[in-house]
Amino acid sequence: MAPSVRALRGATTADRDTPEQITERIQELLTALFERNAVAHDDLISIVFTATGDLVSMFPAAAARTLGLGDVPLLCARELDIVGSTPKCLRVLVHLTTDIARADLHHVYLHGARTLRDDLPE
Repeated sequence: MAPSVRALRGATTADRDTPEQITERIQELLTALFERNAVAHDDLISIVFTATGDLVSMFPAAAARTLGLGDVPLLCARELDIVGSTPKCLRVLVHLTTDIARADLHHVYLHGARTLRDDLPE
């Protein structure tokens, strides 16, 4: 099978709005996504991050750069402010090339974000 462009989704939550906490949670989320899907650095096309309005202490992309992703296009955006949505939530959409079929990708939801996609297998 020839490599295809695919997208991985994931989310996590922070306990506190601090640069240290956001860095820790983004590193944990990306590491889990990359390990579970055997993503190599050269497979990455771009990564989009969103954060809820209660997380303002740093850009999630800055946290991702600490993992050596400075040469990967990274973009941050604000998550929609919807009543009842998960607070202190960080989401990610990773675009990559892979031989893995779409149905076999493993999306990752950690901490308070686990309930966002309870339809996905662990």
